[in-house]
Amino acid sequence: MESSKFFSHIDSHFKSQLPFVVYRKPNSASLSAIFQEDSTLHVVGDFNESGFVFSPFDSQDTTVIFPSELSKLMTLDIIIDSKTEHHNSKDYLDEIHDNQHIELVQKGIDTILTDALQKIVLSRVKVIPVSEESPIELFQKLLKMYREAFVYLWYHPKVGLWLGATPETLLSTEGRRFNTMSLAGTQSYKDTVDVAWNKKNKEEQQLVTDYIVKELEPHVEQLYVSDPKTIKAGRLLHLKSQISGVLKPSNLKEVIFSLHPTPAVCGLPKAKAKDFILRNEHYNREFYTGFLGELNIKKSKTRNINKRNVENNAYTTIKTTSQLFVNLRCMQIKNQQALVYVGGGITKDSNAQEEWEETVKKTQTMASVLD
Repeated sequence: MESSKFFSHIDSHFKSQLPFVVYRKPNSASLSAIFQEDSTLHVVGDFNESGFVFSPFDSQDTTVIFPSELSKLMTLDIIIDSKTEHHNSKDYLDEIHDNQHIELVQKGIDTILTDALQKIVLSRVKVIPVSEESPIELFQKLLKMYREAFVYLWYHPKVGLWLGATPETLLSTEGRRFNTMSLAGTQSYKDTVDVAWNKKNKEEQQLVTDYIVKELEPHVEQLYVSDPKTIKAGRLLHLKSQISGVLKPSNLKEVIFSLHPTPAVCGLPKAKAKDFILRNEHYNREFYTGFLGELNIKKSKTRNINKRNVENNAYTTIKTTSQLFVNLRCMQIKNQQALVYVGGGITKDSNAQEEWEETVKKTQTMASVLD
């Protein structure tokens, strides 16, 4: 299919106020678009459903799904540009939010020092006016800027319009094999990934790794954890450990919610950190730091056990796969405003001013597509 027809179909669906999502997986040379055939709001029950899911931060709220059986799929092959575009964004430092967020972070640090908390992830939302620019154009900018991220544009007339470029996998499964990651720590990218990490960032990332391993252990038969390495996400660097293995025959919903919300977006212990966030952030995260992606999609693979006799030995296997991503580096567009969501992990070694500056860097990373 031609690119113009692909995006024209998305634009038509959007103008008709019908639900859709268009996305590109990390480092993929293909776009996928899912078009729900009517405007019904479908929600997930037991996570045995098949389709594209969009789930909020608060796991007590419902998860939206575009069901496979009620949607149409379109794909488009694209050319991956070896050069990633970056723009110098405006400085969106806001004095009022400055004081509010610094006070919130300091309250978090004080709580960690006096309570049984190891980490709290605190966030804020920055409201930026936007022009009449098409959301499809914003999505296309994100594609060019974040080749190694999961880039998406999601819309439902009864929920809203979201787009983002997230570097973090929540859970990827193929049959009973799984992959996830421990992602934490942030510093600016300055033309190299060969950097030193301070104690606060290394300890924060190790906390996340240890938590994920502990939560997964009841659900797995095999578990492997890589050493942490530095990865690049746009103009930022993070520490990442890859976690993989084999799941026991178990309930996928239990596995997903043993991970969500992860310590990278909530804190430790999870229940106490989440309670602090809901009581003190004073805004609704909605789908920021939730998760999204493909759930229980049937995919076929053709194999050949005897390469000398391709014709007689080729066979096809069908496996159920899921690929879910944490909804970071995202924004919501409504009423000609972009709501840009940013946050950072707070530990006993955090400095409130430095944590504020980290959120400014993250704001500028996403806001650059609005310039």
